[in-house]
Amino acid sequence: MLGAANIGKLVMVEGIIVRATPVQPQVLRAAFKCKRCETISYLDQAGPFLKTPLRCINPTCESKGPFEFVQEGSTFIDYQEIRIQERPEDLPPGQLPRTLNVKLVSRDLVDKARPGDHVAITGIVRAVAPVFPTAGKLRVFRLHVEANFLDIESKEPETALISHEDEKRILELAEDPWVHRNVMRSIAPSIYGYESIKEAIMYLVFGGVPKQLADISIRGELNILLVGDPGTAKSQLLQYIAAIAPRGLYTSGRGTTAAGLTAAVLRERGGGMTLEAGALVLADKGVACIDEIDKMRPEDRVAIHEAMEQHTVSVAKGGIVATLNARTAILAAANPSLGRYDAYKTVTENINLPVTILSRFDLIFVLKDVPEKELDEKMSTHILEIHRKGTVPIETPVPSDLLRKYISYAKNIKPVLTDDAMQRLKAFYLEMRAVTEKVEGSPIAITARQLESLVRLAEARARIALRKQITPEDAEAAIVIMNKSLEEVGIDISTHMRDIDIIMVGKPKSMQDKLRIILTEIVELSRETGMIEKKLLFEELEDKHKIQILDAQKLIGRMIKDGTIYEPRPGFLKKV
Repeated sequence: MLGAANIGKLVMVEGIIVRATPVQPQVLRAAFKCKRCETISYLDQAGPFLKTPLRCINPTCESKGPFEFVQEGSTFIDYQEIRIQERPEDLPPGQLPRTLNVKLVSRDLVDKARPGDHVAITGIVRAVAPVFPTAGKLRVFRLHVEANFLDIESKEPETALISHEDEKRILELAEDPWVHRNVMRSIAPSIYGYESIKEAIMYLVFGGVPKQLADISIRGELNILLVGDPGTAKSQLLQYIAAIAPRGLYTSGRGTTAAGLTAAVLRERGGGMTLEAGALVLADKGVACIDEIDKMRPEDRVAIHEAMEQHTVSVAKGGIVATLNARTAILAAANPSLGRYDAYKTVTENINLPVTILSRFDLIFVLKDVPEKELDEKMSTHILEIHRKGTVPIETPVPSDLLRKYISYAKNIKPVLTDDAMQRLKAFYLEMRAVTEKVEGSPIAITARQLESLVRLAEARARIALRKQITPEDAEAAIVIMNKSLEEVGIDISTHMRDIDIIMVGKPKSMQDKLRIILTEIVELSRETGMIEKKLLFEELEDKHKIQILDAQKLIGRMIKDGTIYEPRPGFLKKV
């Protein structure tokens, strides 16, 4: 913490750049021309304001002005101000991050870093008193740093703090054949159960390997959505992961805006515009935990579309056009729109999230609060033991401080697919796709987006064991966890068949077929009058296509909500 004792001393501070001004020229040595005798005099400049000579240097003139500033004869240097903030992972819970203004005055310092970068700055601490036009200077001074050196730290999670003893323990853990189970049991040990979800979160924290190709970039980070009833420990899971990840941020949807998530363009006192980084940019190469993502306003939620798939944040406001990196794994949680999860509705009908966001999650899990005698007995014992002892009732194989270092160490491993693992993933993908080919009209069970998710999951599993090659066992484990996710959210309730369109489009294929039939009937029957009576439409649908009146009413209500058809007058329908 910088204070009065540091004024005038050389210090080094670390943090994240949250704001940066445009680069501007600052005068170091100003040239002034006397308007009476036209003699040029030079004056070194310091401080925020331009100082003029007291009198002309010509012995025959020595007038006190007026003087004209000569730009061509003056010496300029590049100048930029940045604001740095404490790193989120270094903050104790509940403490607000402190900020510090830094002045960069050198060609090799300015425009070197941008918002979101982790930097180490060496410089001299200065104190300046704010000036008010009528009252003068204040007694309370403001600190800033005049930088002499700026070092952009690696975007990779910090590994310098890992000692030789830590590295030895990490390698011993990785050699254990049960390493995956040990790491999984060490994630949120106070929360009982949820083995599949903890396994998926384990893969998210370790992450896959990003690929930079000549034409496109493929993300390596995973995105996971947890949908669950109230009281199923979703928020606790998110807060634990934000604390255990080498670079983690936690935010709640209720108090989150688009600018707070991505980037904000702010107006300075001097009239210029500055760029301030948001949560997804600050969590670059880390994990962003977004709780209650369904409570965000729709206009704010749109901002995370680009960050989830392209891993960038583009800003074009106030004359600033910039693209910032947001290579962030997103762990989000949402509550069902009707309070509790309805098993007789699809996931898109249960939560208030657009399909464009749902389709960008690699895995979606449903946490249901279902009474079950044996499970309830174990869970109640677990919770009461925590309250009685004040500690976790089970011993964690990997302590949380070592787990954080383990994740940091494993991030440096870049595993590659072996031929056997590739064949296993390929066989699973082709098998799922072949279901659609065998039976005409069957729904699509899986797409290429899920295949990429499988590769990321297999890479993460290999990373946990510190392996440089992905084995068939890694591929099999990725397939199992993907199947568990698809069984919860990718099953058409009416046909009980796998249908990826529930996540990708928002409607199962069986519903899409019925909607298409209804729309065709409306168009056919309304050719003469331009509209169709509801009663006649229901009769036609029941006689020709065996669609019951209750189902037809629900589907028509959905089409009216989507804006496909409308009611020109009560009891009649017309295509838009």
